[in-house]
Amino acid sequence: MKINITSKNLNASEHLRDTIEDKIARLGKFFSDEIEANVTLSLEKGRQKIEATINAGRMIFRAEEDTQDIYGGIDRIVDKLSGQITKYKRKLAGKHKDNKAIVFEGIPDYSESEAGSHGDDIEIVRRKKFELLPMAPEEAVLQMELVGHSFFVFLDMETDGIGVVYKRNDGKYGLLETTL
Repeated sequence: MKINITSKNLNASEHLRDTIEDKIARLGKFFSDEIEANVTLSLEKGRQKIEATINAGRMIFRAEEDTQDIYGGIDRIVDKLSGQITKYKRKLAGKHKDNKAIVFEGIPDYSESEAGSHGDDIEIVRRKKFELLPMAPEEAVLQMELVGHSFFVFLDMETDGIGVVYKRNDGKYGLLETTL
């Protein structure tokens, strides 16, 4: 597993970088060697934030942590990612059995005791159909605000693709653009 570490507004020491690489590398047993893990460290408004993303073929595992203790935050990130991988092993193995990026044999089985009050079943309780309207991303943000949602799906006039605008935790907006 290749591990990329970037930092924003934070000077990451060599010891910190080594610790991150050692701990994230432990997750490497679940993936093929070509997989990349991206870890971003940032300092925003006095808070240290750690974000980790593992792109395993068509599956993306992601965790983030706001923390005062960056080393403890790294442990929690690894625990979150490991928990995601373990919890969804059965579903992933069935759906992505041809995905060579994930080594399913290395993932421990998920026990019901780990589930707590949350079951393993995903239940879709509502379906909704709507017409994709062509618009610019800025117009989609306006529409999103008008309907009071945290995201909005639209047909992007600029790219002729499907786009999703969303409201971020920092109050700003994000745009997801699709590719085939």
